[in-house]
Amino acid sequence: MSVKIRLQRHGSKKRPFYFIVVANTTAPRDGKFIEKLGTYNPLTVPATVRISRERALHWLDKGAQPTNTCRRILSFKGVMFLKHLMRGVTLGLFDEPTAMEKFEKWNGEHEELVAKREETHRKTKSDKRHEAMKESVRKVEEKNTARAAQIAEAEADANAADAEQAPATEEQTEQTEG
Repeated sequence: MSVKIRLQRHGSKKRPFYFIVVANTTAPRDGKFIEKLGTYNPLTVPATVRISRERALHWLDKGAQPTNTCRRILSFKGVMFLKHLMRGVTLGLFDEPTAMEKFEKWNGEHEELVAKREETHRKTKSDKRHEAMKESVRKVEEKNTARAAQIAEAEADANAADAEQAPATEEQTEQTEG
């Protein structure tokens, strides 16, 4: 029996949510599975991945083959690096505490990098919102100044028309009186 670590799709239409599962290769995508290792939500920024490292490492050691996407997810979470380090331990290149120390160092650096990327994304997103808000305010101000100019022009025309009619009415009143 060949075993794969793969994604099992859940969620509604156009709103995917995945379970990371260990399943028989002959089982359907969303069908029967052996064990659920974690979840993957690609809709959040950055994508949210929750996985049991110990169980994933256990299944990789037993020979389970991850799909391409799952391999990337496992690599991102450090499971593939941990497997690599454990292979070095079995070959006698270094002991297990050294391997765990290397993994913890890598994990700390990786978490900092992810946090920095998330902060950069959040900052650029807020900058875009700020720029969009500035642009909309500028458009409204342009519209208001144009409207004020039209109103001032209309008032000036009305005043000019009143000024022209005022002398004519004065002349008419003098003629009727005299």
